[in-house]
Amino acid sequence: MAKDVLCEVNNCAYWARGNKCSAESIYVVSHKGQTASNTQETDCKTFEPEGLS
Repeated sequence: MAKDVLCEVNNCAYWARGNKCSAESIYVVSHKGQTASNTQETDCKTFEPEGLS
């Protein structure tokens, strides 16, 4: 498992100083449940807009 998860989405509630992700777990899915063949075909379901958590 990754020790550090980097994130540049600074409007996410889990974004932390140094572009770190402070979420306890990360949930990533492929579009439409299909097998992803590149990063553009995936979404981070962990994202939560800042101020809502």
